Amino acid sequence: MLVRTVVTVLLVLMVFPLFVLVTDSFLGSREILERFGPVLAGTEGQAEFVLFPQYPTLRAYVQLLLDSPEFFTAFWNSVFQTGMILAGQLIVAVPGAWAFARYRFPGRRAMWFLYMLLMILPFQVTMVSGYFVLSAVHLMDTHWAVILPGIFSTLSVFILKKTFSAIPREILEAAEADGAGELRIFLLIGIPLGRSGIFSIMILGFLEYWNAIEQPMTFLRTESLMPLSLYLPDISTSDAAVSFAASSVMLLPALLLFFFGQEYLEQGIAASGIKE
Repeated sequence: MLVRTVVTVLLVLMVFPLFVLVTDSFLGSREILERFGPVLAGTEGQAEFVLFPQYPTLRAYVQLLLDSPEFFTAFWNSVFQTGMILAGQLIVAVPGAWAFARYRFPGRRAMWFLYMLLMILPFQVTMVSGYFVLSAVHLMDTHWAVILPGIFSTLSVFILKKTFSAIPREILEAAEADGAGELRIFLLIGIPLGRSGIFSIMILGFLEYWNAIEQPMTFLRTESLMPLSLYLPDISTSDAAVSFAASSVMLLPALLLFFFGQEYLEQGIAASGIKE
């Protein structure tokens, strides 16, 4: 009972800011000024907190979806950048993880150690070196400046390597005895049995790069290339509701993907913890 109560309280604390974000997106400009004027406009008094708007309106969503073409440009940039990263991870990470899990080759331990080292390093550590490399190959201020580093993410290889390692070796040996080649084993056994890990890296990758801020802020300068995570304008009393609405729209794809893919995500994370 105590555990359930604590978990419920923590859940409410985590969900409550999102609830407030959504309800605030229905505020009118006058109500925003009355509520947040002391914070956003420097008016006298104190900011007020009200759970629901007194006069809800869809004005912010109308302005965002009908009168803000730059929003759709940013949305397309997010879709393109995130989609290309996930497609690239499927092409690079899945075979790479299979090779680490399946084969024993010279330098394997050193390469795996390098992967683990890169995985624990924060972006701030590799930011300068990444900037110089992208600048040297003339990819700065392009979509590829964000896409290419994301494709070679080490976390996806780590999760999939553990997932593939958990496949019973007897199944693979039986397939070899039946005359199946390495490519056929990979396509017909490895990928189907490792689909939970593949789905999990897709979900985690989407959540990471859909909400990425530091990478596009560092590598992009042209406003027309900015993703949705950098679209939100400076919050003031005139555009606060639009900012709340844009945040709510940006949040929706991530929430839907998480809810529909939660089972695969749990299975993939659980598989990544299985010891060899």
